[in-house]
Amino acid sequence: MATRVRWLGHAALHLESDGKNVLIDPFLTGNPAAAVKPGELPADFILVSHGHGDHVGDTIDIAKRTGATVVANYEISEWLQQPKQGLKKVHGQQHGGGFKHPFGRVKLTLAFHGSMLPDGSNGGNPCGFLITFNDGLRVYDAADTGLFGDMKLIGEEGIDLAILPIGDNYTMGPDDALRAVKLLQAKKVLPIHYNTWPVIAQDGEAWAKRVSQETSTQPVILKPGAWMQV
Repeated sequence: MATRVRWLGHAALHLESDGKNVLIDPFLTGNPAAAVKPGELPADFILVSHGHGDHVGDTIDIAKRTGATVVANYEISEWLQQPKQGLKKVHGQQHGGGFKHPFGRVKLTLAFHGSMLPDGSNGGNPCGFLITFNDGLRVYDAADTGLFGDMKLIGEEGIDLAILPIGDNYTMGPDDALRAVKLLQAKKVLPIHYNTWPVIAQDGEAWAKRVSQETSTQPVILKPGAWMQV
């Protein structure tokens, strides 16, 4: 099965590869841009980039319903296993460390953001994900972050698809996201984390035009719920 990605709205993603369903930051309940309801999604693995409520989202409910394994930093992985959260299938990692999961290898990258959990607990440090699927395709989800120079090093891995926030205010805005594209030099780029609320309203099409004019990376604009091939 070819690797493909579906934007679910905000920063929520659904990736399919090698017969596995991987969700990233499945914030759907309370998300005005959500394309699906939590109970409609299949999941074998759920990746959580940091502790904020708009990224932890429906992780616990989906994991309990599907039996999915949740991958997150060590602090969030420990929090998810506490009695109140009640998850058993959890895999903790840390920045710079990678692990070969059944669908592919996941390496945690830097991200410049916060990570307090919904109940105020320490969510460790936020992260992005560099995923190398079993078919060899490589996807970098920067998650919530500002621009940082080591994106050039991440790009040296050879990225088929970069997924970048462009909303500004809480993350990179369009200008810095364009600079990130130039550092990463991925084959394709998908903008996310915009137009969920007025404070992060952006013109995705205008940004994509700038990417096309100033880089060799192919921009892909999706409406929430739409798929693309990696």
